[in-house]
Amino acid sequence: MPVILFNAFSFLQKKLKDKKIPYSNVSMTIEPETTAEELISKVRLAPEEVEAVFINGKVSSFDTILQDEDRVALVPPGIPGPYRVLLGFVNKKRK
Repeated sequence: MPVILFNAFSFLQKKLKDKKIPYSNVSMTIEPETTAEELISKVRLAPEEVEAVFINGKVSSFDTILQDEDRVALVPPGIPGPYRVLLGFVNKKRK
């Protein structure tokens, strides 16, 4: 079974904490062929609560299949303007 390193940022941390779901540097076992969107569901978030998914430091689409040892981070909507460009997800559309 693949194991990923999971993180959530900003407002998502509070949402996960309220659900008693770990959110910072968590080793998480996932099913083979799990997509980023399925991971979002697994941590009991709605897709609209996540604006961007970082996989190994790069913005990726929600349909990306996660691999063993991937570093995955979820980012909520609302990151300030200039940082959106620097982080690479300005005008990114979820597929």
